[in-house]
Amino acid sequence: MSSKAAPEIHLAQQPEADALLARSPLAALVGMLLDQQVPMEWAFSGPYTIASRLGADDLDAHEIASRAPEEFAALLSEKPAVHRYPGSMAQRVQQLCHFLVEEYGGDAEAVWADAATGKELLARLQALPGFGKQKAQIFLALLGKQYGVRPTGWREAAGAYGEQGSYRSAADITGPESLAKVRAHKQEMKAAAKAEKAAKGKNAGNGENGEKREKVTKAGKTSGN
Repeated sequence: MSSKAAPEIHLAQQPEADALLARSPLAALVGMLLDQQVPMEWAFSGPYTIASRLGADDLDAHEIASRAPEEFAALLSEKPAVHRYPGSMAQRVQQLCHFLVEEYGGDAEAVWADAATGKELLARLQALPGFGKQKAQIFLALLGKQYGVRPTGWREAAGAYGEQGSYRSAADITGPESLAKVRAHKQEMKAAAKAEKAAKGKNAGNGENGEKREKVTKAGKTSGN
């Protein structure tokens, strides 16, 4: 990101927070890390809130990693809190920064700067604390679609999140309209998952009832004999 003109980002839906995400690789990573169990705008506003409370205009992996855990957790817990679960997320942010310091000298951009293929970059992202396969694929898609980081095969490595014209994740948010589409997609997915779970539960219940009826029938025949 730093080697090119800063992209126009609208993930936080807040000018100052989005400007930080555009120019700071670490802020983008932290925003992605926070993107769970809270609205996306809340998650991606987090890096700016953290930087402001640290009295800085950017995040620094060395500084965050060196903070006392209790102190950093308290910083994220101040009202308004950075996340619904500020204590646990503070721990995860510090774990991420510790890893970046140890493996990349504290340079978040080094995670993707020299990745030759999408597969290699996905593996690097999955190695980050707090990044499972889904989160890694979403961030890979975000890098490709909005930050111009496009190693060979990046769309394939990102899976469905890399598809052009999709509205599946943070990677596809470029403004209020696309945010609404992504949110609608997430709600549809949740509803479908809920319906599937309910159907499985109903089928399981019918199976149990069938077994009970069969046992009762057999018992009746036995007693009759």
